[in-house]
Amino acid sequence: MTRVKVLLFATLRERVGGAKSIEVDLPDGGTIRDLKMRIAKNIPALEQNMKSVLTTINREYAFDEAILPDGAELAMFPPVSGG
Repeated sequence: MTRVKVLLFATLRERVGGAKSIEVDLPDGGTIRDLKMRIAKNIPALEQNMKSVLTTINREYAFDEAILPDGAELAMFPPVSGG
């Protein structure tokens, strides 16, 4: 089993009542995509956000195919736009 700490920022944090992080367990070899699916299922308030969040693993940008190491610190950010 792989346990991942997920740091939440901006609107993601607001949608879960202000929690700065959540912890999620996944089977070994789980990917960011698997994590997003688990979060969407377990926290309906974040379901829509999981389609477009930006992610990092241990402070490096990562994509949906990346395998999550046990104890990883994953951060999720909503997309940012500006001018």
